[in-house]
Amino acid sequence: MIDRDLPVTEEELHAYVDGELAPDRKRSVEAWLASHPDDLARVSAWRSLADAIRTRYGAVATEPVPSQLSLRQIERAGRSWRGMAAAATLAAFLVGGVAGWMARTIAVPTPAAPTLTADALDAYKVYVVEVRHPVEVPANEQAHLVQWLSRRVGYELRIPDLQPVGLKLVGGRLLPGPRGDAAAFFMYESGSGERFTLYSTRNKAPDSALRSDWVGRVGALYWSERNIAYVVSGEASGARLRKVAETVYAQVEQLPTQ
Repeated sequence: MIDRDLPVTEEELHAYVDGELAPDRKRSVEAWLASHPDDLARVSAWRSLADAIRTRYGAVATEPVPSQLSLRQIERAGRSWRGMAAAATLAAFLVGGVAGWMARTIAVPTPAAPTLTADALDAYKVYVVEVRHPVEVPANEQAHLVQWLSRRVGYELRIPDLQPVGLKLVGGRLLPGPRGDAAAFFMYESGSGERFTLYSTRNKAPDSALRSDWVGRVGALYWSERNIAYVVSGEASGARLRKVAETVYAQVEQLPTQ
């Protein structure tokens, strides 16, 4: 039996937006939102974001499956490594089709991706535990931070506003990129102390769909867009990390071509 008086969790709010709550619990969440305007505002922001993503990439869901990923072609490939990789990619595409922007490109992982995610995860693990010096430039100097890091990385930066997902900017720092280029690193924090980071650097690989990498409980979501790579890292559930990454993507993809 569901207790209608139980406090509503953030995971339930995400599930409510995604239409994945049981009917009884859905009524409880709606009653909760009626008396909690802050949570109602967050849910409205998430829905607006989801609508924007569907508007831009929803057509991908109706596109035909590429011939090289057809079931017949995969069957012909037998049990070879390429056949198994194609089958896994197709399965991920079908299961994850809800997030159209994640599946907009089915691509073979580029050699740079493991290095980028490893660098981003290493930076996350080093700086997320810092109390007094997690960043070089604090959030209250955001204008200077954007100007300085944009000049060093060689392209226009936009620091995403993650307040719709309960995160405030802590600040940022300059890091070395995987090929000796400069990389921008931003840290965000929730009211409960939960931290996420955004790592960004030049990348010559073609645009790619969202990819994930996990080291223990810490996950990284990576994508490449218009010659720039982005990695969102955090110790959170897959759904929570995805929401943060979607919010980042919706804002940085509006930047002009670099």
